[in-house]
Amino acid sequence: MTNKTILATCYAVNPYKGSEDAMGWNFVYQIARFNKVFAVTRENNKTAIEKYMFENPDSVYDNIMFLYFDLPYWIRFWKKGGRGAMLYYYMWQRGIVNFVRKQNLNFDITHNVNFHNDWTPSFLWKLNKPMVWGPVGHHPLIPKQYLKPYSSKYWIKDRATWMVKNYFWNCSFSLKNTAKNAAHIWCMNSGVPSKLKLKETSFSVLPSVATEDFAVNPKTENIIYNVISVGRFVPLKGFDLTLLSFIKFIKTVPSSQRKNCKLTLVGSGPEKEYYDQIIYDNEVESYVEIIEWIDRKDLMKIYEKSTVFLFPSHEGAGMVVAEALSFGLPVVCLDNEGPGQYINSNCGIKIPKSDYKYTINQLGEALLKLYADSNFLQQLSLGARQQYEEKFTWNSRGEHLQNIYNQL
Repeated sequence: MTNKTILATCYAVNPYKGSEDAMGWNFVYQIARFNKVFAVTRENNKTAIEKYMFENPDSVYDNIMFLYFDLPYWIRFWKKGGRGAMLYYYMWQRGIVNFVRKQNLNFDITHNVNFHNDWTPSFLWKLNKPMVWGPVGHHPLIPKQYLKPYSSKYWIKDRATWMVKNYFWNCSFSLKNTAKNAAHIWCMNSGVPSKLKLKETSFSVLPSVATEDFAVNPKTENIIYNVISVGRFVPLKGFDLTLLSFIKFIKTVPSSQRKNCKLTLVGSGPEKEYYDQIIYDNEVESYVEIIEWIDRKDLMKIYEKSTVFLFPSHEGAGMVVAEALSFGLPVVCLDNEGPGQYINSNCGIKIPKSDYKYTINQLGEALLKLYADSNFLQQLSLGARQQYEEKFTWNSRGEHLQNIYNQL
């Protein structure tokens, strides 16, 4: 039985991809479990959506109607891949209101689903229906000590972006109107209500990230101590901390046991050369493997063979954390508004932000503790799986959404 009809705008939707695209697809699917949904997305997502729905038939699709909208080519010719994505998204959001009006659709609630952050306005409230905004994310500043090893261009870019965000937070009437006119705001972390000063607005705090359950077999004890980390090779993800803390760890392991320890980095990006250099300078080539981006199904096979997920990222989200938990991998991360908000002492180890060397030492000690104490490792592994089942399944996201809609 369907309750309501939702108009959902999802800039990124692709069931074959991860991250933002996967989130868009899964949110549309979860809305459609309980309601009819008109899902507005970009035209370049159409082929993947139709192919997937054809290959994976499901009665839930009966509740979904996709609508494809883009601004005319002469407005968007300058956009290339990720370049200019935020500016184009802003313009796309503005254009959607007229597009929807022309379709003569009947719906009960509007929902701005993704490209979520707390400084980009939505204009769906102009359609005069109750509006849900989010999940809305907040990415804090990267602490300056963690940018020191990198080119100063990253520090400049991070601080310049922060200035732009501050302009929107303090001066954008559109953003103020979005927050004021939203019937409910789904906040991805505690930074959002704090930054947007949400006192009387209806809001909830829950991570947006979730994942399907790929862990077919219960986790068995690995003979090899496999540490894994996944993401783009950029300063935001903290792979320098990953590498240096693993090196610190491997050097404390008796040399006869080192062959049982391995770090796998899955990803690619502009800092790969720098990370290769760290590996070479510390002579740990035989213990560290870098795998360029691979198919998501192959990535799941790597998770399955892993022991610990090391993720000292500075971002305010991270779907890979949900994936790691689903495989029962204890997560070692920084205590921040990103992964640190999802991890507790039952499923991982959080390291407080501190000076650079101390952070590396603490991360390395966390790896050593898990390596040396198999009972502790097993306990956190069971806790990780439990955390996934309670907080990170897509169905739990759908149920949270349904609660929001029912309250409007």
